[in-house]
Amino acid sequence: MKTVYLVRHAKSSWADPSLKDHDRPLNSRGKKDAPKMAARLAQSGIKVDGIVTSSAKRARHTARAFVEALGLSKSQVVKEKKLYHAGPKTIQKVIRELPKDWDTVLVFGHNPGFTEAANAMEHDDYIGNVPTTGIVGCTLKTKKWSKWKLAEAKRIDFLYPKDDK
Repeated sequence: MKTVYLVRHAKSSWADPSLKDHDRPLNSRGKKDAPKMAARLAQSGIKVDGIVTSSAKRARHTARAFVEALGLSKSQVVKEKKLYHAGPKTIQKVIRELPKDWDTVLVFGHNPGFTEAANAMEHDDYIGNVPTTGIVGCTLKTKKWSKWKLAEAKRIDFLYPKDDK
């Protein structure tokens, strides 16, 4: 069994219009929501083998909160440029390239690709939007990441800051 949690980056700042989109940091809400959602995931007892994050600053900073909450090391984090505004096909490709000894992974990235990927999974309900710091978990009965298919993955969780679970 392989498990993936897609985590949309926390809310980013638009305060400095001179910054490139890739370089935008988290705003105050994002700085609050990232540790909050990381703590929720950590409290679930999840054991994460690794993290793959978009190279964008806001995604990397969101991932950092999860690294801290889950007690991971920096060596368990991979920065992946292909995840910057990736669509479902690219997200699937990145997942298929994960280290074979990892079974549970957090993947940090962006919309609209993450919402599209969430709806490409086997599910009972449609997600109109994965909000900032939203988490969509899914599993697939396979031993090899190379066999991973979004369309065959079963959605197991959908968490976001305002759902107050």
